[in-house]
Amino acid sequence: MPTPEEDRRRYYRIADQIALEILPFGGQPEESAPLFSLLVELQQLELESQPLLRQISDSNRPLASYLTLQSRRLELLGQMLAMALLQNPGQPRPVTLSEGGISFSNPEPLPEQGLFNLKILLFPETLALLLPARVIYCGPDGQGQYAVGMEFETPTDTQRQLLARHVLKCQARQLRQTPGEH
Repeated sequence: MPTPEEDRRRYYRIADQIALEILPFGGQPEESAPLFSLLVELQQLELESQPLLRQISDSNRPLASYLTLQSRRLELLGQMLAMALLQNPGQPRPVTLSEGGISFSNPEPLPEQGLFNLKILLFPETLALLLPARVIYCGPDGQGQYAVGMEFETPTDTQRQLLARHVLKCQARQLRQTPGEH
């Protein structure tokens, strides 16, 4: 089994802008938490249904087309739900993100080895994730803030796939924006 240091290096990292809320682990959920959880579940179900839709497409194209339309309708409902949640998501902040964890600047220090719930909204898809994460390091960043590195604790395969998909899309977007440099 890889050490945490080796494991963190296994994943491709991107610089991104996300809405991030750091919550105490196991704390009382806020008023929007049920809606946020519903959005998370909706997106996970969408990801899990994709292989089934591909199988149906191989044998019954009209049914697959119909199911694709229904899936799109649900996706639009999810986006509406995300917009309702985004009325006050907090200012998007720069982070470095991978399938294995996240690093960012924070105004207050977080205790090393502390466990927190991270409420994450990824743009532009308004992809919602609620992930437990452990603080790996936290120290002054020289600009009056604290550099924080967190490792996601036991993300599900679906959560990891959603993160991987976002990282790949973000990487492709960044490559398209700087075609002369690559």
